[in-house]
Amino acid sequence: MMAALAELASFLSDRIGLSVDQRRQASIESRLAPVMAEAATKDLRELVARLRRGAEPELIDRAIDAMVTCETLFFRDRLPFQAMRTVVLPTLREAREQARTLRIWSAACATGQEPYSIAMLLDEMSRQFLGWRIDIVASDISRAALAVATVGRYSQFEVQRGLSTPLLLRHFRQDNGGWLINEHLRAAVDFRRINLTSDFSRQGVFDVILCRNALMYMDVARRRDILVRLAQQLSPDGYLMLGATETVVGLSDDFVPAGGYAGLFRRAGSSKRTLRLVANS
Repeated sequence: MMAALAELASFLSDRIGLSVDQRRQASIESRLAPVMAEAATKDLRELVARLRRGAEPELIDRAIDAMVTCETLFFRDRLPFQAMRTVVLPTLREAREQARTLRIWSAACATGQEPYSIAMLLDEMSRQFLGWRIDIVASDISRAALAVATVGRYSQFEVQRGLSTPLLLRHFRQDNGGWLINEHLRAAVDFRRINLTSDFSRQGVFDVILCRNALMYMDVARRRDILVRLAQQLSPDGYLMLGATETVVGLSDDFVPAGGYAGLFRRAGSSKRTLRLVANS
């Protein structure tokens, strides 16, 4: 069993950069049990062998969906969206006054609550961005998560996590026992399947990149590599937003703390002074 776990960990690391704690055998087996049952595999060793052969793309997708963590909620952690409202968007609005364009990328968006939260925030600030073109790209590695995000339908439990009643009633309508986000907000987000360990240079340059609570599941080498490539896709005066417990310290010299919010960074050299990072409680 340990050999099979090691091979699974190697496969997931190679494929999507996921760092698997092989000591969590029970959790791994529980996550993969439905996949193994559906694929009629007798044990984990056989499943991994089939994954490695690469002849069954759907099986690979199901295994990845089972192993990745898609925990998310609307306006998760609040402070990042406060930073967007008070620091990031006002600063970029001033800097882009002539071009009147913004590109925002929500990487590792899971089931879509993060990019839809950004769309709701921009909807509330719409008077400040009249005549602007704002593109919101949202991506994830999980096909199952992206399928949910693209539809934009959430359960009562999901909308209660992060949404006030006024926001819910303003931006959603009841649909088949759940809540469907308004069409103009669904249309505002372009969902794409992107593997962060692969080349994403064709996505273009962004003014804001949110890659929150994704790097924490990868090993140090992968984090460094992704941060280097994220810097290449970020405009010189753009913002990178990581999770509040994530850092670039010891991983990248391309970013410096910005705005007094934990997890918020700018490209190194984008400002003549370095802002002090404040740990938010």
